[in-house]
Formats: sequence, C-alpha cells, structure tokens
Amino acid sequence: MAGPGEAMRILTLNSGSSSLKAATFEGDGLMVALTAHVSRIGLADARVRITEGEGAVVLDREIALPDHEAAVGWLLEWLAVERASLLPGVVGHRVVHGGGVFWEPALVTAELIITLARLTGIDPEHMPHALAGIRAVARAFPGALQVACFDTAFHRHLSSLARRYAVPQALVDAGVIRYGFHGLSYEYVMGELARLDPARASGRVILGHLGNGASMAAVKNGRSVDTSMGFSPTAGLVMGTRSGDLDPTVPLYLIRERAMTPDAISRLINHGSGLLGVSGTSKDMRELLDREPADPQAREAVDLFCYRARKYVGAYAAALGGLDAVVFTGGIGENAAAVRERILAGTEFLGIELDPARNGRNEPLVSTDASRVSVRVIRTDEEVTIARHAARLASRGAAGARRAAGSE
Repeated sequence: MAGPGEAMRILTLNSGSSSLKAATFEGDGLMVALTAHVSRIGLADARVRITEGEGAVVLDREIALPDHEAAVGWLLEWLAVERASLLPGVVGHRVVHGGGVFWEPALVTAELIITLARLTGIDPEHMPHALAGIRAVARAFPGALQVACFDTAFHRHLSSLARRYAVPQALVDAGVIRYGFHGLSYEYVMGELARLDPARASGRVILGHLGNGASMAAVKNGRSVDTSMGFSPTAGLVMGTRSGDLDPTVPLYLIRERAMTPDAISRLINHGSGLLGVSGTSKDMRELLDREPADPQAREAVDLFCYRARKYVGAYAAALGGLDAVVFTGGIGENAAAVRERILAGTEFLGIELDPARNGRNEPLVSTDASRVSVRVIRTDEEVTIARHAARLASRGAAGARRAAGSE
C-alpha cells in the first residue's frame, strides 16, 4: 500500500481459461504504465506480449508456461527485475464467480480464499486460475494488498424470478441459481454509456459482450434484470468453444448412450463446441467470416452465433418492456461489423435502424440519426474497472488504519 505522499501502484490480473491479461496503473488518475497478455497457457508455444502505456512493444516471445500459476509467477518476476519502479502495493484480481457469497469487491483474506476454493466445484473452468494468481502474488509480494473483483457482482440485483430455475427449492437453497457473468465488462460499458448518453443509460438497455466468451444482459435503470449466462458461464449464446444453451438431457444421453464421463462432457461443451464445434475448424470469428463464402460449415457457425444472439435481443426487449439502447462490446462486438448487422437484421420492429456506413467503420454510434433505439459500440476495459475497485478498497483500508492509529 502506498505510504503518505507516495503514488499508489496497482497491478490487475485477469485470468481466462488459457490466457492472462495484466496491467499496471499509477497515481490517482490510474494511468496505465504497462499491459501484458499471455496466451496459450499450458501449451508449448505459450506467448507473452508486454507493451508500455503508449503501445510500444517491450517483449513479445514464446515462453513455456505450464499453468496460470507459472504464468503469473513469471510475469511478477519479470516485473521485479525489469520494472522495479512499478512493483505494486495493491493487486486486483478478476474472479469470475462469487457464488451466492460475494456480491461486491472484497479484500483477499485467508477466509476469502477458503470460500473461493469451495466454489471451485461450481466453476472449475476459472476459479482454480484465480486462486493460482492470488497464491503467486502472495509469494512474490507478501506485503501487497490483494482485492478480488467478481464478475457476478453486476448481476446482484436480479430478481428471485430471474434467478430461479424450475428445480426443487432444496437445489435453489444449495446455490443452483442464475448468477450471470461478464459483470466487470458490463459495469465499465454502463459507466461509459452514462457518460455519453445519460438519458438512455437510465432507461432500457441490452448489452452484448461478444467475444470468445459471449453473453447478453438486460439492464433497466442501470441495474441488471436478466442475463444469458446462468449457473455457469457456459449457458446462453454460442461462444468460441462453449455450446451455450443446451437441452439438459443431452449430457444424460452422452453418459448413457455414448459412455462419456462427466469430465469428457465438460471438455466437450466448454472446449469443443460453439464456433469451433459447428465449423469443425476454428473458434476465431475473423477467420470464419473470411472463409464462409467457400465453407458452408463456417457460414453455419456464424449464422448460428448471430441467430442465437438475435433471439436474446427480442427476448430482452420483451423482458424490459421496450428498448432504448443496444450496446456491443468485446472483441467480436467491437470489431465485427458483419456480425452486428446480422444480429440486428429484422429488428426494425423494435425501433432499431442500423446505419450501414457507420457500422462498417466501427463508429461509436452505428444507428441512424432517426433510429428510435440507439446502437453503440463501446470498447470495454475490465482492467481499469478492477483497478478502480482495488484503489477504492485500498484507500478505504488506509483511511481505516489512519483512524485506528489516531485513536491509540
């Protein structure tokens, strides 16, 4: 933690299923000093790319990193050796699942770690990676304050009806409910929408975080009222390698008739389905769009992705009782004009009128001036959202320590 007169230095860690994003922030303005992206963790050709605040590449090379703990450990060691002036006093972590326990960012304590470990059964795809990052930081920087920021927290206001599955109450009591995810991204995007168009931000909004992981959320008066991901991040839209919505008897069929184990089914629906499973070749939307004119399976994968998302637009417009704005974010949502166009095709009855030229240029506003519903593209920034929460909790902790010292 920064001492009196010393600028606060924050490191953010954002672990994906096979990747790690990190950034260092300095000062009250949270200026970005370094960003790092580690991809293909666990494979022989894992790659680390580090850039400075202005975008200059500092390092870009392959490094053998068997797991997330090794990836975080390597990054922290590199930081200590190559950029000692940026060693953090505060580290903020993206934690995908808060279960029914954590509905706002929290300081990392021994008790919190124990609770997160218990949630691994709910989210075995992400929770072990978050815990690995926390352990690696504790070893490398034992004096640093750590903050856990939960993707589920944005959806804390979901009604009991929106959370409920049609299962016995005993399962609901055991935590089998809809949690929702991508909350740090949605929080940032809603903040930007409030800055750009406060009237619509306080109205009825559909958010689409479309990337390798993809989801949608219905937001009213700034609060999430429904979202496509549920008990886990596997539900909802078609994703890069995740199936999205799936008849619950399909896994039972695979167990009974195909003799598949639960682990094999988990690998199938999380890592072998989605765009990759339908196309048979790739999870990359850019590649599929390039290939679809000559590849029917690539075309089907893209069409299914867009069709599933369009159904959610209609469903959420109904849940919201109308629509004031649609916002696209995430790698696909921000950059794939053709996908946005195909998702919104036929939604004119909702008051949506896309401007083809603006959309083709990926402009911030891609609807026409006459469109009753505003359609925007907002680049997300989960890292700065994590840094803001980490700075707030660190400042609160420092203020508490000063008050305690003054009372002695």
